[in-house]
Amino acid sequence: MERSAGILLAISSLPSKYGIGSFSKEAYRFVDWLRAAHQSYWQILPMGPTGYGDSPYQSFSTFAGNPYFIDLDTLVDQGLLTDRECRERDWGDDGRYVDYRTIYEGRYPILRKSYERWKMTDSMEFSLFMDENKEWIYDYSLFMAVKDSLGGIPWTEWPQDIRNRQPDAVQKMQVELAEEIHFQQYMQYLFYTQWNALKSYANKNHIRIIGDIPIYVAMDSADVWAHPELFRLDEDRCPYEVAGCPPDGFSETGQLWGNPIYDWELNRQTGYSWWIARMRHSYKLYDVVRIDHFRGFDEYYAIPYGEETAVNGKWKKGPGMDLFRNIEKALGKRDVIAEDLGFVTDSVRKLVHDSG
Repeated sequence: MERSAGILLAISSLPSKYGIGSFSKEAYRFVDWLRAAHQSYWQILPMGPTGYGDSPYQSFSTFAGNPYFIDLDTLVDQGLLTDRECRERDWGDDGRYVDYRTIYEGRYPILRKSYERWKMTDSMEFSLFMDENKEWIYDYSLFMAVKDSLGGIPWTEWPQDIRNRQPDAVQKMQVELAEEIHFQQYMQYLFYTQWNALKSYANKNHIRIIGDIPIYVAMDSADVWAHPELFRLDEDRCPYEVAGCPPDGFSETGQLWGNPIYDWELNRQTGYSWWIARMRHSYKLYDVVRIDHFRGFDEYYAIPYGEETAVNGKWKKGPGMDLFRNIEKALGKRDVIAEDLGFVTDSVRKLVHDSG
């Protein structure tokens, strides 16, 4: 087997004059540096829009991209923004750190300004993007539009009709929030257009991208709101149990992550269609996919909902090789990196071996 090496660098950690790293010329310079340093891989962190706590592992969507990573200078070059409009905003006081509150307050207004100029154009590329991403883009853009209209509160606190996706409520919101929905779709179009250009540049320079996907999704996400049947939720759409890790040498009370647990039996009955769609989408974004908390496919730690610590959780059997056989049948053999942290047992080692 050929030996190779690479560097882990989050997109957010790239140098930037706009408060957070992005798909900017600095990203292209980093690719140039990787090639000059005889590296083969650039590993990044999850690129989804960050939710509570601004963690890339708690995202509003497993399919959508983070608008913070859209390069503003590219929009200047396209005539959608001006240099002055970008420079006169506050992006934080210290270039070594990301001030997420400042970014949140500054990034969306300036992207909206570019949207107001762009929406007057007739873009065939945008129509093609919408068609290629129809599996998730409509649910996500509606989810974000409703969330913003309600002050950003979790979907579990929304009015019951839209919380439960009653058809009349969905149709009403689609009409009332049409402009905001379109803005959300525009930001995703920008994100994917710019990322695809950067990834193409990396690949042309013989640099492969290692992406990262969390095994779980956030409770407050378009994924759970749009597909509650895939998770262990009760009739009120509250989780029976949530994810975490048991007590160990690092923590006497374990880790209480709070993510909803998959209903693996129902996922199996669908042929793991949602997981296959997720992995297919990931391989459009990345050349290699790293799966965080891989051991959870063998056995996962389930904590009763409402517990304040992870002490009273239980190990339960995950989907095992059945999931990966279905993924391979649908997508062929693909490069996967299994994160090996956590309590690794012989059955976990066997799953890593059997899945390749």
